[in-house]
Amino acid sequence: MSRPVTFVPPPGARAYSLRTARGEFAVVDAPVADGVEPRGVALLLPGFTGSKEDFNPLHVPLARRGYRTVAVDGRGQYESDGPETDESAYARQELARDVLAQAEALGEPVHLLGHSFGGQVSRAAVLLDHAPFRSLTLMASGPAQISEAQQQRVKLLRDALAVMTMAQVWDAMRAMETPEETETAALDGGLDDRDDLQRRWLRTKPAQLVAAGRQLCTEPDRIKELAALPLPFHVLSGARDDTWPLPLLDDMALRLNARRTVIENAEHSPNTDQPLATARAIADFWDSADGQG
Repeated sequence: MSRPVTFVPPPGARAYSLRTARGEFAVVDAPVADGVEPRGVALLLPGFTGSKEDFNPLHVPLARRGYRTVAVDGRGQYESDGPETDESAYARQELARDVLAQAEALGEPVHLLGHSFGGQVSRAAVLLDHAPFRSLTLMASGPAQISEAQQQRVKLLRDALAVMTMAQVWDAMRAMETPEETETAALDGGLDDRDDLQRRWLRTKPAQLVAAGRQLCTEPDRIKELAALPLPFHVLSGARDDTWPLPLLDDMALRLNARRTVIENAEHSPNTDQPLATARAIADFWDSADGQG
């Protein structure tokens, strides 16, 4: 499960509902730092079981580099509304159209970044219409379906959601934690962190999790289509990733002719594992994509 460093927006950032042609979406919107020349706007999409708060550690360092960053809860994620049981509302093309509407609402071409499942949604949006985007960063997000081991974990979750409530599944997940995982969670944020994670879990729509899990396990390889687009690409990951192994990400970067960044001492969530190094790599890419680096 994605674990943000904090659920509190950073100084200067604003949490609100972004109005779009496809409804309202909860965002954390962080402006460019005072005294810094604006360089662009970025739209950040979280991964499976995640939320906009996963990007909180990136806002300040990116603001200091001149970038306004808008992290969004997708349809049915945490504070963005969506159907409880209608999985068709979370079809890949529907989520892609949501992203196009979010970009339109921001009023200018944006740098698009997707983490894990958010990377697959980002890719689908760009393939529908690349015009609203200045670049695409795929962060810990691979070319097709997730690894066999992760598919088994997702299947367990989907099976549980078919017969249990979200609260019951949460209790079951907590009961399965090892003592080491419980201790780590306490060190990472204590009871407040656990309460925030539980609140996020309970507010996420079960149909969104089931649909997203199915897509993660069946996603086709569309890199050839993506590579044909006139966009700068960036493939970024931690130095270890058991969701999409690094050789797979390396090969994807080659096929996309993309910039490739590996963040040392980070795993599947470099945004929270090593936020400063991750923000620096992202801003360097955005600068180069705009001819400013």
